[in-house]
Amino acid sequence: MENLLLFDDPSIRGALLPFTFTRPIAAIRIGILTIAEKWEKISGKEVSFLTQDYLQEKYPRNEGARLAINGGLIPTAEIIQEIQGLKEGQALYAGKTLLACYIGETEKNLSAATQKEVVQLHADPQLLTKTWEIFQHNGTEIKRDFDLLTRGKKSQEISDPHTKVYAPENIFIEEGALIRAAVLNAENGPIYIGKNTEIQEGSLIRGPFALCEGSTVNMGAKLRGDTTVGPHSKVGGEVSNSVIFGYSNKGHEGFLGNSVIGEWCNLGADTNTSNLKNNYAPVKLWDYVRGGFSNTGLQFCGLMMGDHSKCGINTMFNTGTVVGVGANIFGDGFPRNFIPSFAWGGAAGFSTFQFPKFAQTAQAVMARRKVAWNQVEEEMLQKVFDLTKNYRIWEK
Repeated sequence: MENLLLFDDPSIRGALLPFTFTRPIAAIRIGILTIAEKWEKISGKEVSFLTQDYLQEKYPRNEGARLAINGGLIPTAEIIQEIQGLKEGQALYAGKTLLACYIGETEKNLSAATQKEVVQLHADPQLLTKTWEIFQHNGTEIKRDFDLLTRGKKSQEISDPHTKVYAPENIFIEEGALIRAAVLNAENGPIYIGKNTEIQEGSLIRGPFALCEGSTVNMGAKLRGDTTVGPHSKVGGEVSNSVIFGYSNKGHEGFLGNSVIGEWCNLGADTNTSNLKNNYAPVKLWDYVRGGFSNTGLQFCGLMMGDHSKCGINTMFNTGTVVGVGANIFGDGFPRNFIPSFAWGGAAGFSTFQFPKFAQTAQAVMARRKVAWNQVEEEMLQKVFDLTKNYRIWEK
């Protein structure tokens, strides 16, 4: 198998906004790893991206990468076996969805795939097609990634005498992790503790759970199963079945459930998300493709928050709230269920978080994690600011 080129399927990308405003589909984290990292681990091949023009510099396409694979496709041994059998003039489909084909080194889209011989996939593919599937399938993906990352490796020992462990065979601890007076219960699924992480006193953690490299669980946290805390993040309070992509803070008390939080986000103290409607009805969520709300069919669905968004203390998010990129939310009462990118305000109304002010904040936030704010990042986010103008209806 050649080096892999993970492409953004246009029929899927829109349904994964706001997360795909700032990353290719394959850079989404589900389980312990991103989809791209899963492909690298399972295939042993180098991975690059075929994505939107404005994202391509940050997520480059490597020279010579010709085997194009749908970026929403979760890799399995069965899928890889079928892709390995693919010939130059063939295209692998699941129904009407293109999964893989070979393309020319300079092709910028998959239009030529329609001219190829169609081969239907025999295995049952798992495609990430909706934002809520990120938390919905997260527990399953933690288990898969846990096996992938720990096979043939030996876990670090827990030396702290005050930490209580259940099902230690399902717990894996990487080098540099520090655990103090915590309870780790892996009876219902694995617990993965990444490199140079810290779990502070009084933390209660249930698997399946993943704490990625450089992250911290604050004192007294209650972390329920099917939850991932991405790299270089801080988490506290109560979290259930949620995914934090990375570089984000939910450091204080407050409940986060059935939610997905992007990178460089901050949830102020005592921020709470509702994940269940009072009448137990299915949750509707803002759909960027429709330009309106769509029924998820889920009874439990909380907050979808794009990169670089923040909220102040005591913020209350209603069931099924979508927040775009670069928003800043504060004030009392419930803000609306769809908050456009670069919104500034809350229940009392919104104005625009103008880009120079936003960039100043983002630069300060990234500097705290020792990550440079550079021209590539600035140009990418300026493009998102421009692309999302129509959603800021108060500007009209």
